[in-house]
Amino acid sequence: MSVSTTPVICYYNGQMLRTKTDVTYEGRKAVIAPMDIPVECTFDELIDMIYSMTSIDKRRFNLLLNCKYPLRSGNRFQPFPIRDDSSVRRMLNMVNTTSIEEIELFIEVVRVNTQLNQSVGGHADLFVGNNYNVPQYEYGCGPSCGAVPEIGPNGDDEGRADEEADYELNEDVDDECNEDADVEVDEHVSSFQNFTQLLENEQGIYVSAQAPSCDVSNHPDDETFDDASPINFHLPPTPQFEHVENLENAIGSCWTPWVRNSTDYSSGEFVIGQVFNSKSDLQYAAKIYSIKSHQEFSVVASSKKLLVLRCKKAEESQCPWKLRAMVVKDTSLFVINKYTGPHSCVNPCLNQDHHQLDANLVATHIKALLKAQFTLTTSAIQASVMEKWGYQISYKKALDGKHKAIRQLFGDFSQSYTELPRFFLAIEQSNPGCVVVWKTCTINMLNTEVFQRVFWSFKPSIEGFEHCRPIMSVDGTHLYGKYKGKLLIAMGCDGNNQLFPLAFAITEGENTDSWGWFLACIRNRVTQRTGICVISDRHPGIMAAMSDPHLGWAAPSAYHRICMRHLASNFMTRFKDKILKNLVCRAALATIERKFNKHLSTIGRINSEALDWLEAIPSQLWALSHDGGRRYGLMTTNISEVFNSVLKGARSLPVTALVQLTFFRLNGYFVARRELGANRLASVEQFTPYVDAQLQGRVLKAGSMEIVLYDHLQGVFHVKSRRGRTHRLNLHDKNCTCGKTLIYGFPCSHMIAACQHRCVDFRLFVEGYYTTRSYYDTWGSLFHPIFNEDEWPLYNGPTIIAPQSMQRLRSGRPISTRLHNEMDAREGITSITCGLCKQLGHNRRSCKNRSQV
Repeated sequence: MSVSTTPVICYYNGQMLRTKTDVTYEGRKAVIAPMDIPVECTFDELIDMIYSMTSIDKRRFNLLLNCKYPLRSGNRFQPFPIRDDSSVRRMLNMVNTTSIEEIELFIEVVRVNTQLNQSVGGHADLFVGNNYNVPQYEYGCGPSCGAVPEIGPNGDDEGRADEEADYELNEDVDDECNEDADVEVDEHVSSFQNFTQLLENEQGIYVSAQAPSCDVSNHPDDETFDDASPINFHLPPTPQFEHVENLENAIGSCWTPWVRNSTDYSSGEFVIGQVFNSKSDLQYAAKIYSIKSHQEFSVVASSKKLLVLRCKKAEESQCPWKLRAMVVKDTSLFVINKYTGPHSCVNPCLNQDHHQLDANLVATHIKALLKAQFTLTTSAIQASVMEKWGYQISYKKALDGKHKAIRQLFGDFSQSYTELPRFFLAIEQSNPGCVVVWKTCTINMLNTEVFQRVFWSFKPSIEGFEHCRPIMSVDGTHLYGKYKGKLLIAMGCDGNNQLFPLAFAITEGENTDSWGWFLACIRNRVTQRTGICVISDRHPGIMAAMSDPHLGWAAPSAYHRICMRHLASNFMTRFKDKILKNLVCRAALATIERKFNKHLSTIGRINSEALDWLEAIPSQLWALSHDGGRRYGLMTTNISEVFNSVLKGARSLPVTALVQLTFFRLNGYFVARRELGANRLASVEQFTPYVDAQLQGRVLKAGSMEIVLYDHLQGVFHVKSRRGRTHRLNLHDKNCTCGKTLIYGFPCSHMIAACQHRCVDFRLFVEGYYTTRSYYDTWGSLFHPIFNEDEWPLYNGPTIIAPQSMQRLRSGRPISTRLHNEMDAREGITSITCGLCKQLGHNRRSCKNRSQV
C-alpha cells in the first residue's frame, strides 16, 4: 500500500524575511533541500524528519517553522506558523486548496533556553548590594533575539564565541588579597571532573566526517579534480578568537557575590550588614569595587574570622575609606560590620595597572576562555583584561594568571605524575585491552620511583589499525608545561585518507634510545603486521631504530620512507636555493622514473654538489617513482603533524590532563567516523568518499582516451591520452607505465579506459582497504565511558614522582628549543623591516639611526 506524500521545499541555515507583499528566506550559507512528507504526518514526525535531514543538534537548538502561505487578495504571501498537528495538516493541504504545487517551508533555529545570570564584571550594581530584581538573559528566546546562528555540518553553530558561557567562574580564590599568594584549588571537584565536563559535552564537535577536506597525501595526481577532494581529518576543537572584543562573549557567570538583601543600595558603595557567602566572595567583590572605582586598598588584618581593608593612600591623603567584616558564627558567611566610604582621595596620575588586578583575579577571569580554547595566548589574555577592566596588565602577570587557571582546572603539574598511574588503571577498568608501558628510575626512597617514560595505546585503535592501509607516520613534539619532555605520536591512515591515531608516548626527549623504545612498544604490544611503511623525518634516533633488526622494523618486516617536506627543508638549509628545492620536490613527486631522472639531471647541471647530496640518500626512501607502492602516495608526515596541532594547547597542560585529552579526542573521531561508515553501508556505497571522488574524476578522463588492444588474454593495451601521452598497461598484472595504479592502490584513468573497452569492471582493481566495510571496521570499535573517580581501582604500585631533571629551571615564558628552519618562515616575507627608520634588512635594536630617532 503506497503512502501519499506532498513535496515540500525546505530552507534552513538562514533567516526568514518578511516584506509587505512577500516572504523570503536569506542567509550567507542558506541551504535548500527537497522533502516528500506523508500527508498523514504529525508535527512531532515532521520535527524529527527535519532534525535528521539537517543534522541539527536537537539538544541545543529548537526549530521555528513557517510556511509561505498565499493570500486570496492579489499575489501576496504571509508566513504561516507550524506549531501543531492541525497546522501541519493545513500546510500539506495547500497543494489541494491553492494553486501552489510545492510548499516552501522556512526553518529557523534558536538555542534551547538556558538562563544565565549577568556577568559580574559588567554590572556595578551587583557589587554594591543591588543584586535583586536583576534581569536574567536568555539565549535564543525567539526570532527577536537577533540573527539566527549558522549551523555547521554537525549541527553546531559556527559562531561559538559564547558557547562556553555556561561555565562558572566561581572558584574559591583565597589569596588574602595578596597577588603573591597561591590560588586555592577546590578539593571537592577534581581535575578529572573538570576535564570530563569540558570534553564529554563537546563530543562530535571537533570531528566532522563531512567537512571540507584536508589532503594529507601531497600526491602529484594530475587527475584529481577540485570538486573531488577527500574528506578532512578534523575541525578545530574550538574557534579562534578573530577579534579581541569577542573574548568577553565567551564568559558567563552564575556567581552570586552575597546573600540577597531587602534594601536597594543605589549609591554604588558597600553597606553595613551586607552578607557574603564566603571570605573569598568578599575579597573578590572588594577587588572588583576597587578596580571599577580606580582606587586601591591595602590589607590591615586578615584571618579565617576577620578581614580589615583600608585605602592605600589613607595616610598621605587622609582618605577615610575602610571596610571591616567578620564571620557569622558557626557559618562560612562574612558580614560587614563597619564601613566608611566612599574614597575621598584622587590619583596623581593615570595608572596602567592596578594592584588588586592580580594574577589570581586574572585566573578567575580567563578560566572560561581556557575551557573554550587551550591555545589561549598571553597577548589575548592581556587584551581581554583590557577590554573588561580598562587596565593593561604586564605579560608576566597574564602568564602567571594563565598558569594558575591551568592548575585550578587541571591540577598541579607535579601531582599529575603521581595521579597518572591511577588514571591509566581507570582506563583499563572501563576499556579492557588498552596497552600501557611504563619506564621509571629507582631512587633512594622507599616505594618511590622517578618518571622517565610512559607509552599508551587504546584498544579501539589497536583493533582498527588492522583494517587501515599498512602505513604509519611517526613524529615528536615538545611539551610546554612546567616539565620538559617530548610527546611521540604514531598515526595510521584509513581508507578515506583520514588520520588514524594509533599510539602515544611521553619521553624525556627525542634520542636513539627513546625512539627505539617507542617503536619496540608498538611492534611488541600494538601490531605485528608485516610490510608496514613507516614515514618519518631523518631524525638519527628513528633512522637507527628502523635499521635495527632486533626491533622488528627492518625490511621486509617494515619499510622506512622519508618525509618529502623535511627532506626539502634539509636541502634548503644546506644549499639555500629555492629553484633547486622545487626541483627536488618535483623529482620526489614524479610517478615515472623517466621524469625523476630528468629532474635529477637538471639539478646536476645547476649544482653538482646538490646532486651528490641527493644521490647519497637511497631513492626508494624519498622518491615516489622508486617507492614500489609502499607509501600509497603519502609523501609527508602531515597525518602526525595535523594531530600535533589538535593537541597544541594540551601540550601545556599537566600530563594526566594530556592523556585524558587523547582519550576524549579519539572517542570523538571514532563516533563521527563510525556513523559515517554505518550510513554508507546502509546506502550500499561500495567505497569510501575519497576513492569515489578519485574514481569519478578518472572515469571522466578515461572517456577521451584512445585504446589499442594487443593481447586479449593478458589484457595488454596501448592507451593514448587527450594530450598525446601514451602508456602501456597489463590488466593481468594490474600494471600501467604511468605508475599510479601501483602507487595509490586504485586504477588510473588509463586502466579504467581499458576496462571499459573490454567491458571489465574496473572496481575489481581497487584494494580492499578502500571499501566501505573496511572503513567501518576501522572505526567500528567502541570506547566506553570512564567510571566516576570514587569507583576507580586503587593503585598499589610505587609512587611516581616528577623528574627534577626535566623541570624548567626558570619561571616565565619557556625558551623555545625548536630548531627553526625555512619551514617555519612565512610565505611572502623576504626581509625584516626596522620599526624606527622603516628600512629593510635590520630591526630597531640594530638600527644605526636609533640615537637620532
